[in-house]
Amino acid sequence: MCYDIKAGLEAQLKRAQKHGDLQAIEEIIEKLAPLTDLPLHHVSGFNHPDLLIYTNDSPFFPRVATWGLAPPWVNNETQLKKIWNGTINARGETIFEKASFKNAAKNNRCIIYVDGFYEHHHFKGKIFPFFIKHITEEPLALAGLYSQYIDTNGSSFTTFTIVTTKGNSLLKKIHNNPKLLEPRMPLILAEEEEENWLNPSDKEINSSQINVLQNEYASEKLIAHTVNRLRGKSYLGNVAEISNPFYYEELG
Repeated sequence: MCYDIKAGLEAQLKRAQKHGDLQAIEEIIEKLAPLTDLPLHHVSGFNHPDLLIYTNDSPFFPRVATWGLAPPWVNNETQLKKIWNGTINARGETIFEKASFKNAAKNNRCIIYVDGFYEHHHFKGKIFPFFIKHITEEPLALAGLYSQYIDTNGSSFTTFTIVTTKGNSLLKKIHNNPKLLEPRMPLILAEEEEENWLNPSDKEINSSQINVLQNEYASEKLIAHTVNRLRGKSYLGNVAEISNPFYYEELG
């Protein structure tokens, strides 16, 4: 799954910087960044933070979006609260089938750039958090879906979900929750896959299959280490130190 991430402004600017429009980057920093909850050294999707996403209709200039997708048929806050915690992630294998995601899977795709993500490892009845990042510390491009939500006052805001896939060999070792049928991880896009994700071919849409799911993100591109607790009394909060290595004797 992908319920916990780390995302700083520099990582979130990656795609805009690739486009090379300095004026646009300044506008993002001055006008959009203050509307987000950045920097997010650690945040849970269940807190529904605001960050930046790049959408298929605006691939190089991001928009502010809230984590937790509100499908088009959600039309009041009661409905939103009821469904919101269940749309933080979208299982990639079924997004063309699920009512919450199928419209977005065809028409509203996005990319979320993060510094890394956190997953929990189960060992002898205890849970230990790990931080996973790119081996070069480059931002990771996560596949997402987005939707527009209009509340009862007529105010509109963008919502999104992170798409997940089967865990690669690294995540199989880490994400071993016994309650899950299999280890999961966010769908990380290689650079050459980003454009195809935002603008899928008619063949992909018509076949209702995500081609990129067939390409396992290479474990050797990722590194992981244990970190301090992300829940409970010892949780440090949204501070830079939260992603620092932390040693647990129980894990050796």
